[in-house]
Amino acid sequence: MEATTDAAMDTVIRNASLPDGRRGIDLAIAGGKIAAVGPALPVRGAQEIDAAGDLVSPPFVDAHFHMDATLSYGLPRVNQSGTLLEGIALWGELKPQLTQEALVERAMRYGDWAVARGLLAIRTHVDVCDDRLLAVEALLEVKRRVAPYLDMQLVAFPQDGVLRSPTALANLKRAIGMGVDVVGGIPHFERTMADGAESVRILCEFAAEQGLRVDMHCDESDDPLSRHIETLACHSHRLGLHGRVAGSHLTSMHSMDNYYVSKLLPLMKEAGVAAIANPLINITLQGRHDSYPKRRGMTRVPELMAAGIDVAFGHDCVMDPWYSLGSGDMLEVAHMGLHVAQMTGQDAMRACYAAVTETPARILGLDGYGLAPGCHADLVLLDAASPVEAIRLRAARRMVMRRGKIVSESPRAVARLNLPGRPEQADFRLR
Repeated sequence: MEATTDAAMDTVIRNASLPDGRRGIDLAIAGGKIAAVGPALPVRGAQEIDAAGDLVSPPFVDAHFHMDATLSYGLPRVNQSGTLLEGIALWGELKPQLTQEALVERAMRYGDWAVARGLLAIRTHVDVCDDRLLAVEALLEVKRRVAPYLDMQLVAFPQDGVLRSPTALANLKRAIGMGVDVVGGIPHFERTMADGAESVRILCEFAAEQGLRVDMHCDESDDPLSRHIETLACHSHRLGLHGRVAGSHLTSMHSMDNYYVSKLLPLMKEAGVAAIANPLINITLQGRHDSYPKRRGMTRVPELMAAGIDVAFGHDCVMDPWYSLGSGDMLEVAHMGLHVAQMTGQDAMRACYAAVTETPARILGLDGYGLAPGCHADLVLLDAASPVEAIRLRAARRMVMRRGKIVSESPRAVARLNLPGRPEQADFRLR
């Protein structure tokens, strides 16, 4: 689709490279949407931005995060063992001390970081096991405040187990009634495997009744017999939830018998269940009870992708009881993911880039996402020529655009040198 010379355009981005490999492409923007995409668009009178051959990408999307816990590292103390279970215990200690004001302030600050990194959509789980639902109220307020520049999708997450915690199911239903978007769960944290399976049934049936999506922390364990993803796929298929369900983490799959996995993957594909891996956190929390050889911790990403299952990467945590690092950079997540999964071929690395952009957008059901005419003009201009180079360099975000308006800018990453007989600048790109 091409713009005509008399079309009223607000902005045109010239000479861009796109994630699909096209180069020398212009993108014309009008009314907050992409109006035309093609080479040398005949647009006049609009603001012009020279991409200079750099990559223009749709924004990054984080399919799995915990914004209620973010930036709380060290409160009330540091996770000394580095385990998932100590992190959960720490969060339980912190919950009585939480205030709505502090929750909002930390989440808003993280939202600033996200926008600066070109991360414009986040699915965040919010704990509903506190009867006060302070975190739910706080994140609903944050969602309202950031709506002009950041899409937030909230998951009602019963951190302590929807059956294990006496009021969790009632609280989850209250949270949905307050405006939370997605039904969550944590079957592997229930008291028994049978309770875990029952929790999946209850939550999927509730989601089907309400017409909601499902995203469960599922089998975040090194135990190969933690097989709740099978139950999740079964109920998704039984209830007709195809394309609306995701299993997050799925780390037990890294230890499962290969024959069992050969049955499991077709079940997930048949049920339209997506997988969300969290490379930074999976590689950190899992395998803690191993000596050597030590398991990698992440689920079977290449095999899931090869089976035709949507696989996204999430950041999961930034500076909270489970993870002491992070800055909201989804390129760091993709970088870790491709290393852990040994996905170093060119197509595989591009698939890892898609796992932090278009695939999570599809899992979240984001409307108007992408670079085609008619999509929202939500874009990131990166200091890189391709998705692979962007991952390699964790490229600077030269410009972040939301609905056609520039919301963040960063300089190129160039070092000035003073070395005899050498150039004055070190450019980390291979031009």
